[in-house]
Amino acid sequence: MEIIQTPENALSHSVVTAVIHAPIEKIDIADWLLQLPDQEYQRCSKDHIAAGRTATYDGVPMSVNVETIGDALVIQHYVAVVHEPHYCRMLSVSDSITKNGRTKVQVLWELSVKKIDDISCEYTNEIHATATPELFSFLKEHGITLEQAAAARQAASDSHNREETPLFAKSIEKKALTGTYGI
Repeated sequence: MEIIQTPENALSHSVVTAVIHAPIEKIDIADWLLQLPDQEYQRCSKDHIAAGRTATYDGVPMSVNVETIGDALVIQHYVAVVHEPHYCRMLSVSDSITKNGRTKVQVLWELSVKKIDDISCEYTNEIHATATPELFSFLKEHGITLEQAAAARQAASDSHNREETPLFAKSIEKKALTGTYGI
């Protein structure tokens, strides 16, 4: 069940865009994302460790991503809530492992593309991190305020998103134009 982000539970919200030099008709973000090879995922950020695909018990596609965000090792279990050619809404209750231990963070990842002109599009990579009840308990146990956690997560998420978004866009572009992965 999705936790709706409010000012009381928000950890971060990062939005980065990049241009894809391909016609929108050739772009299929869902296909790109849900077939993304592990090595291609790793090429899109120095902090990407591994990626794979699976499905929920109900057969809904999932992307499992392992990466570092700031000082945390994060294992994301993204369920493809919406997976369309020009928009994906991926929701994960992610495991976050830090020097203080392990907790859970909800991450909503939205990937979208909109037409600029006949030969280019704007890709948007939007990430919302939201505190879970487990995270609130974890923060209390370790004497960390939500404000401190949110400031650290916002800085780390923005930095990570600025690195991966243009590389994701290049990968989507190559897949759209050639049918193959690679940046």
